[in-house]
Amino acid sequence: MPVQVLLNIFIGFLWMLLQDKWSFPSFFAGYLVGIVILFFVRRFFNKSFYMGTFLSILKLLFVFLKELVSSTVLVLRQVTRKKIDVQPAVFALKTDLNGDWEIPMLALLLSLTPGSVVLEISPDNKTFYIHAMDYKESKQAIIQAKMSFERAIKEVTR
Repeated sequence: MPVQVLLNIFIGFLWMLLQDKWSFPSFFAGYLVGIVILFFVRRFFNKSFYMGTFLSILKLLFVFLKELVSSTVLVLRQVTRKKIDVQPAVFALKTDLNGDWEIPMLALLLSLTPGSVVLEISPDNKTFYIHAMDYKESKQAIIQAKMSFERAIKEVTR
């Protein structure tokens, strides 16, 4: 994938050079031409077309923002009650992800959503120990977020 990105940037600069216009719109037009060229010659590369991975990264970002907003609303509801009645707890959550990128990415995404913190990962990298601000309400939201994040992370890394 990095080779394809660098080649596309090179095509963008080459386009600017041939147009004799050193401006961002000229580079962007060349970059778009490069995307089309690389799409048609993608079978000559060992890896898949890089725009598919780029779109998967954008989808992961969208899933994270959606989960961030929903968990923020959940925490706001819990905090703005007249009487705060939360029951914090630590629970175990299994995952089927593996690899040097997938496990830390899921742990970071789960920790960045309000109301939950990944405390520890088991030595076999299959179980997360998560602290939830309110066990009754947060556990189901965390499980939903984990499932969404796992799907999106698999699309990016596999």
